[in-house]
Amino acid sequence: MVTIKEQLAKAFHDTQSFEWDPHGGFKLASGLTSPFYVDCRSLMAHPSARRLVAQLAYEALRPVEPNCLGGLEIGAISIATTISDFAYAARPQQEWRTFVVRKQAKDHGLGKLIDGAYRASDRAVIVDDVLTSGGSLLKAVTAARSAGLIVTHALVIVDRNEQGGRKKVEQEGLTLISLLTIDDLMRQQSK
Repeated sequence: MVTIKEQLAKAFHDTQSFEWDPHGGFKLASGLTSPFYVDCRSLMAHPSARRLVAQLAYEALRPVEPNCLGGLEIGAISIATTISDFAYAARPQQEWRTFVVRKQAKDHGLGKLIDGAYRASDRAVIVDDVLTSGGSLLKAVTAARSAGLIVTHALVIVDRNEQGGRKKVEQEGLTLISLLTIDDLMRQQSK
């Protein structure tokens, strides 16, 4: 029997959201090169893949019982919304609201850095698509904590196991949940 995790790893391949090039590699946001290209935005454009992400994330986050989910724009928006919708369908009596952290505060209106449905002292989970160095995830954590949110957990779709991202996240007192790792995607590649 194929697990949901295995189905999600297969979805990365089926949607062409994972590439492996051991010779040339791919330039990352950090400027470094990696043999792996992971495109969660492309993956999240497919309803069947979103459903798998939501189901796995919901099961992983049920014990945490967050009040809200969010992360850095743009990538975290679809992830947080998908998980929130799935959680609401599963347990309508407990909403997991969503928020988004802007890369910089708005220069008009209220000048907010964070938009969405959150309150100071809410238990928040920061979500992100891919963990490499942890930079974008930790930027969102800092903003959320500055807004008074209690952040003890972070969730990523894929942990690349590169550049010490997990270690950096855990050094900030966070429990990191990754739905998949590069190893899961590579195992699926060989099938």
